[in-house]
Amino acid sequence: MMKPRKTGTLQAVLATVLLAWVGGCSDFDEEGAAFCQRNPSRCGVDTTAPVITQSSQSAPGVQVQGPVTLSVTAQDDETPQLTFSWTANVGTVGVPTRTGNTSEVVWTSPSCVPAETVATVTVTVTNSVNASVSKTFTLTANACPAPAVSAAGDHTLALRRDGTVWAWGFNGSGQLGNGTATDRATPVQVPGLTSVMAVAASEAHSLALRSDGTVWAWGDNGYGQLGDGTKAQRTTPVQVLGLAGVTALAAGGNGTTVAISAHSLALRSDGTVWAWGDNSAGQLGDGTTTERATPVQVLGLTSVTALAAGAFHSLALRDDGTVWAWGNNSSGQLGDGTTTARPTPVQVPGLTSVIAVAAGGGDDSLGMRGDHSLALKSDGTVWAWGYNLSRQFGDGMPATRTTPVQVSELTGGTALVAGDLHAVVLKSDGTVWAWGDNSSGQLGEGVTPVRAKPMQVSGLAAITALATGDGHSVAVGSDGGIWAWGDNRRGQLGIGITATREIPVQATGLASISALAAGDSHSLALRGNGSVWTWGSNAYGQLGDGTAIDRATAAQVPGLTDITALAAGNHHSLALRNDGTVWVWGSNDFGQLGDGTVTSRKTPVQVSGLSAMRAVEAGPAHSVAVHLNGTVWVWGNNDFGQLGDGTVTSRAMPVQVSGLTGVTAVAVGVYHSLALRNDGTLWAWGYNNVGQLGNGTSGIQSTPAQVPGLTGVIALAAGNGHSLALRTDGTVWGWGANSFGQLGDGTTTPRSTPTQVPGLTNVIALNAGAFYTVALRSERSVWEWGSKSAGQLGDGTVTQKTTPVQVSGLTDVTALAAGNAHALALRTDRTVWAWGGNQRGQIGDGTASIMPAPVNVSFP
Repeated sequence: MMKPRKTGTLQAVLATVLLAWVGGCSDFDEEGAAFCQRNPSRCGVDTTAPVITQSSQSAPGVQVQGPVTLSVTAQDDETPQLTFSWTANVGTVGVPTRTGNTSEVVWTSPSCVPAETVATVTVTVTNSVNASVSKTFTLTANACPAPAVSAAGDHTLALRRDGTVWAWGFNGSGQLGNGTATDRATPVQVPGLTSVMAVAASEAHSLALRSDGTVWAWGDNGYGQLGDGTKAQRTTPVQVLGLAGVTALAAGGNGTTVAISAHSLALRSDGTVWAWGDNSAGQLGDGTTTERATPVQVLGLTSVTALAAGAFHSLALRDDGTVWAWGNNSSGQLGDGTTTARPTPVQVPGLTSVIAVAAGGGDDSLGMRGDHSLALKSDGTVWAWGYNLSRQFGDGMPATRTTPVQVSELTGGTALVAGDLHAVVLKSDGTVWAWGDNSSGQLGEGVTPVRAKPMQVSGLAAITALATGDGHSVAVGSDGGIWAWGDNRRGQLGIGITATREIPVQATGLASISALAAGDSHSLALRGNGSVWTWGSNAYGQLGDGTAIDRATAAQVPGLTDITALAAGNHHSLALRNDGTVWVWGSNDFGQLGDGTVTSRKTPVQVSGLSAMRAVEAGPAHSVAVHLNGTVWVWGNNDFGQLGDGTVTSRAMPVQVSGLTGVTAVAVGVYHSLALRNDGTLWAWGYNNVGQLGNGTSGIQSTPAQVPGLTGVIALAAGNGHSLALRTDGTVWGWGANSFGQLGDGTTTPRSTPTQVPGLTNVIALNAGAFYTVALRSERSVWEWGSKSAGQLGDGTVTQKTTPVQVSGLTDVTALAAGNAHALALRTDRTVWAWGGNQRGQIGDGTASIMPAPVNVSFP
C-alpha cells in the first residue's frame, strides 16, 4: 500500500504571505515558522507514519527451542531512511539485518513458554519526525511443564519449569547425562536438553520426552534400553530411534552398580504403547522374550493413558479405568491371581476407576525379589498386589498377594510412586504419606525399620509431585523446590554431602528463583510459584513480614501470591501481581507506597487505583508503573520533577506522566526517571544537575524530553545521578555523574550527553547501583565498574574501577539486580549469588560481613 503524498503547498504559501502582510515583513520569518509549527500538514511537513507493505515469518512457531526468521518491508515517501526496532515478550531477538527498507531478525524461542503466555515479537518502524507504525508477530511455542521428579536406583532427575533437566547421585553408567561417569552430590544440568516435558529414571539409565514428541535417552545400554539400535553406553542424551508423537514415558530395571535388567516404555498420542530393552521375562509385551534395541509395539493395547515399569514387569492404565500388566509374575505382581509370567498384556481383574499406577521392584534384605504394583482409584483409595514381606501394601500383613487389596487407613490420594520395597502417596491436601521398608530412612522418619501402615512424612506441605529410588524418596513443592530423604550414599538426595537423612531436606541449587530486586540495604527474590522472599534491612518494614527486625537469610512475605515482577527503593518494596495490580510496603514518608497516605507499612498494601500494569520500578522515594497501554504512572517524592507530571508536588497516589505513550520499560534514579519507548527512543525527566537527563543542559525538567542522538535502545538503567542505555548492537552508553567512574569511560568526568562505554560489547542486560554499574554479556559473564567501597564490583577487591572488570567466578548468569552498594545475580540453575555491602544482612548468607566476591544466597 502506498502512503499518500502531501498536498496543500500552495495554501501554505498563501497563508504565510498573508501573515507577512498582516504582521509586517520584519516578523515574516518568525510568524511563518510559528504557523508551520502549529499547522505542520499545511506546510508540507511529514506527519504521517510509515506504512508496512510486506511482512513474513519463516514458520508459525516452534515445537522445541529453536529459531524463526521474521521480516518486514516498510515505505515512507518523505523519509527514505527508516529505523527499525525489534522486541520480544519471551525468547531473544538477534541483531537485525537490513537491506534497503527491509529489516530481518531471527527470534529464538525460550526452552518453553509459561502457560497462558502468547509469544510475540513486535517491530516498530519510525521515520525522521518520530511517527511510527508497529506490527506484532504471534508465534506458537511449547508450554512450560509442571516441575517433576523421577528417581531410581541411586540417582535422581528433576524437570524444571523452564523445560531443563537436572540430575544428581550415582553416575557410574553416565545416567546423569553430563558427559562424565562421576557421581554428583548436587544437581547438574543435563547439557543440550531443552523443551523437556517429562522424565523417567531407571537403575542405570534415564529418559526424557521433549515437547516435539521425541524421546531421548542416556546411561547404561547393555540391553538396548536406550533404543538407539546399539548397546553402547551413552553419557549424554541420544534420540530413541523411530519414535514420534510420544506423550508419556516409564523406565524399569534392577541392579546396583550396573543394571541386571532394564527396559523402557513410551506411550504415543494414539494410545499405543512401545517398548525396548531387556525382555527376558516378557516385559516388553510383544509376545516374545527377545531383547530389543529399538522400540516395538506392545501387542493388543490401545486407548492407554499412563504407564509404569518395575524391574521385570510393566503396567498400563487404559482410558476406561482398567489396568493391564505383563512380564514377570513370580510374586503375583501382575495381579491376575497367578504367578505365571505373561509376554502379552492381561487385565488385572476387579480393578476399575483407576487414575494412576506405579510399579516397584528390588531385592529385600534376604535377597528375594520385591516386585509389586500399586493403583490409585478415583475415590482416592490405593490398591496393591505382589510381593509384601516389607509391608509395602500398607494392610498390616506380610503376605504376598496375587490380586489387589486395599491399603488400609488411606484416602484422599492424588498421586503415588513405588520404590524397591516402599510406597509413597500424595494426598489432596498436599501432604505425603509413606509405608513399607524404612531401613534407609526412606519413609521420612528414623524410628521403625518397617511401617506396616501409612504414616505422614513430617515437615512437608504443598507438595505437587513425587518420586522414589531404591532407598530414597523425593518430593516437589509448589514453589518448585525439591525435597529428599533416605539413602544418600551416592549423593542422590542432592544436598552436597553423602550422609543419609531420615527427614526431608532440600536439594541445593534448585530454589526456582525467577527474578530479583535490590534496595538500599535489602533484597527481594521472586520464586517460581509467585511467592516473594526478602532479607536484609527492615527498619521501615521493607521486608514485608510484619516486623521491623533485620534478617540475614531469606524469609517469605506472608499473604503475597501470584507475583510476576519486583522492584525495590531505598526503604520500600513493590510487587506486581498477575492481575495487573501493584502491592507495596515499607517506608512511605513521601507517599511512595501510593495508598493515599504517608504512613509506612510493614505488610503489603495495594496501590490505589492501579490496574492492568505490566512493569514496576522504584527510586529511593518514588515509584513508577507501566500500563499495558504504554502509559506511565508515578507517585511519591517529586522535589525535582521526577514524577514527570509538570509539577514539583509530591503525590501519595498515582498520577500519569505527561505526554508519554508507547513505553515498554522504565528506570529510576534518585531524582530522575527514564522511559524507553517502543520505537527505541529514550526519554528522561527530573533533576539534571550532573547531566543525567542526557540532553546537554542542566536544571529541572518536570516533563519528559527525548535524549537526543540515541536510538535503537533496548534496555536502560539509572543510578543515583547517572543513566545508561543498551542498544541493539550490544553496546552500552552512559551519561551523568561520573565521580566514581560509574560511566565506565576511563575517566571521572561527568557527561551531559551519552558516551559509549569503550571495549564493552555483546551486552544483553544492565543495571545500576548508587555509584556503580553492572552489565551482563551474551556469554553470561558479569562486568562492573564504578565505586567499590563495599566490594560491590565483585572482583575480590575494594578498589574503584573506571572501566569494566569481570566479576570473579560468576558464570551462566541470566539476570541482575543492583542495590545501593550490593549486587545480586541469578544463574541458569536458578541459584542466587550476591556480593558487596552486607551490614544489614542484605547478602543473605546469614552473616553481616562485606562480601567482595559472590557468595550463594541460601533459601529454605
